[in-house]
Formats: sequence, C-alpha cells, structure tokens
Amino acid sequence: MAGHGAPTAQPTDCHDLRVAVVAASWHTQVMDGLIAGAQRAFKDHQVEAPVVVRVPGAFELPVVASALAAQGYDAVIALGVVIRGGTPHFDYVCNAATDGLTRVALDHTVAIGFGVLTTDTEQQALDRAGIEGSVEDKGYEAASAALLTAQTLRKVKRHQP
Repeated sequence: MAGHGAPTAQPTDCHDLRVAVVAASWHTQVMDGLIAGAQRAFKDHQVEAPVVVRVPGAFELPVVASALAAQGYDAVIALGVVIRGGTPHFDYVCNAATDGLTRVALDHTVAIGFGVLTTDTEQQALDRAGIEGSVEDKGYEAASAALLTAQTLRKVKRHQP
C-alpha cells in the first residue's frame, strides 16, 4: 500500500466552496465506502451541501466531471474502482478515466479529487475503500486533496494581474 509518506494536512474551513462528487456505480461495497469517506472529509472541512451524482462506471466519470466543472463547482471529486480482469479492458478504462479527469482539471482550472481505485483484486479495492477493516480511506483522501487544491486555486487566481 502507498499509505506511507502521505501528507498530514489538517482540515480547513471550506464552507464557502461549491463541491460535487461524481461516483461510479460498479462494486457497490467499495463505492459506498469511497462515498462515505468523501462525506467524512466534507464534514471535517465544513463543506455545506455537496452534490453527489452517480454514473454507470469509471469510464463515464470525466464527461460528468467536465459538466460539473462547467457549472462553476470549485472542486469535483471523482470516485470509482476498476479491478483488473483478463483482458485489456482494465487498461483502456483506467487510461480513459485518468486522462479524461486530468483534461477536466486543466481545461476548467478546477480541483479534481482523483479517487479512482485501480487494483488487481477486489480485496485490494476493499482495503482502500475506507470501510471497516480497510487500511486506507481513499474517498476521504481524494476529497481532502481536492478541497485543499480548490483553496490554493482561489489564492492563485486572486493574485493574478
């Protein structure tokens, strides 16, 4: 697991940020854990009324994230899981989700929380989902990172000529 070396940023007041989550629907137990982790982060960061939108799978995350970014959300947290199978489908979906979400962040200058688990097994996904028995909480981490990035983007934009 890559949990070692993670930053130890304290939650900050993000009550004035407009925040949305776009979450895939595959692997219900993992997704419920990721969404719950993001909700815990929102509570810790004092986010008011985050919007949650569900999509079929990880491949659909970028297009909906782009639509949310275009509506003026300060942060969009993308949550999903892709578990490796015996075909190249895993690589195609992972690359499309990663490249698409990166493009949304850059094209809209919006904070994107990358909470897409790409694992070899279902157990690895469960270990990262923030549910009872998990060793990591990637939903919380993705949401926190997006919120802190959104605050940084606000500061940067204020200081531009």
